Amino acid sequence: MQGEDDAELTAAVLAAQDGDETAFRHVYRSVHPRLLGYVRTLVGDLDAEDVASEAWLQIARDLDRFSGDADRFRGWAARIARNRALDHIRMRGRRPAIGGDETELTGRPADADTAGEAMESLATDAALALIAQLPQDQAEAVVLRVVVGLDAKSAAETLGKRPGAVRTAAHRGLKRLAELMGADDAARRRGLGAVPPQPDPHDRAAPSTPSCVTHSRTRTQKDM
Repeated sequence: MQGEDDAELTAAVLAAQDGDETAFRHVYRSVHPRLLGYVRTLVGDLDAEDVASEAWLQIARDLDRFSGDADRFRGWAARIARNRALDHIRMRGRRPAIGGDETELTGRPADADTAGEAMESLATDAALALIAQLPQDQAEAVVLRVVVGLDAKSAAETLGKRPGAVRTAAHRGLKRLAELMGADDAARRRGLGAVPPQPDPHDRAAPSTPSCVTHSRTRTQKDM
């Protein structure tokens, strides 16, 4: 259950702040996949891992300054990741398109309920390929609310906007995604190519904590 997961993450963050490396690895495994999805929304597939690694180095270095529960930690981590991504974008000069495979979204009914069906589909990494077609404000709102799992207030703090504006952007983005899913399904029914079965991303092994992150966390504790 979400409440149990949040309580576990909150406890792990507190333990990691006390120097528990095992707890920090738990925090990383719990947060990284969704945080990486958010970074992919901003910088694209090719650079996402590097930008996310830079974010985790800062998270490890500044963890002692954080105060709050699991939801606040996810928001704090997302703000750090967003800043690292925006720095990267400024260096590159533009927001790249997101690559990826959209085939996991086929087979959805064209008249699917707007938010419900879209939110279920966004559990897959492949959904980020469709999010790339949204305006950036909608794309970020959708990923923060649905993929990262932030509430409207935390997402608004991350983006520097009002919660109402984030809710509106997320609603419009989800509505557009439902339309894109319907169009994708219609194209499949017209015989534009068979869709091979796709692996369930939830079956993947949990990501291991990069050594550079854990080493940075160890140094941070020793330097205190």
